[in-house]
Amino acid sequence: MELLGKVRRMHYRDGLSRSEIARRTGLSRNTVKKWLTAPEAVEPRYRRLQAPGKLDPFHGALLQALEADARRPKRDRRTAKALYAELKSQGYAGGYTVLTDFIRHWREQAGANAPTRAFVPLRFELGEAFQFDWSEERLVIGGVWRKLLVAHLKLCASRAFVLIAYPSQSHEMLFDAHTRSFQALGGIPRRGIYDNMKTAVDKVKKGKGRVVNARFSALCSHYLFDPDFCNVASGWEKGVVEKNVQDSRRRIWQEAGTLRFGSFAESL
Repeated sequence: MELLGKVRRMHYRDGLSRSEIARRTGLSRNTVKKWLTAPEAVEPRYRRLQAPGKLDPFHGALLQALEADARRPKRDRRTAKALYAELKSQGYAGGYTVLTDFIRHWREQAGANAPTRAFVPLRFELGEAFQFDWSEERLVIGGVWRKLLVAHLKLCASRAFVLIAYPSQSHEMLFDAHTRSFQALGGIPRRGIYDNMKTAVDKVKKGKGRVVNARFSALCSHYLFDPDFCNVASGWEKGVVEKNVQDSRRRIWQEAGTLRFGSFAESL
């Protein structure tokens, strides 16, 4: 606005020509002419045309993929890297960060009206606790889709973890998973955090009351750690291993699902 006033004063008060004003101010003559013929006290505005980006032609396909994933279970949703690979196969030649910015903006808009909940961050000392959980995965073994039960045992402080796949979730598999995990990690923490799985809890009582399975109690007694069970439907209380389930599914099992194995042992 200050430069506009200067141009008007130079022309109407000092009587300078448009060419002289352009020379003194460094503006183009067309700009000087436009400003002098514009209504008084109207601030000039520049409109920069937005050049189409490399991602623009793929907006429709990307939105369709994001909306489809939003209706799927979390375990089946594609990561940004997976979507990036799909777009590249369709001819996308842009960068990865442009795609992640678009996905982040879309998710923020989609979740703008979603209720938010606050959680207290978990802090653990070294050797204090581990968290255990099962996940269900599927692989093609011998030409047939087979269900695998994967045991996840993760240390809460160091985040070291062990994954072991089994054909079922029986007591024998549960005990074997603990034995192999403790051997691989080289020690046993003082406390184990679990959900209320049937192989560990026979009955859930009010509050923290639990009727612990006798065989599972024998396991805890043998390895000298205290079992700690989460509240019902409170998976965030063992969020360390819950995150591990999600990460391993994206890093291992989604890609493994595209492969074919001749036997269960071969898949391991």
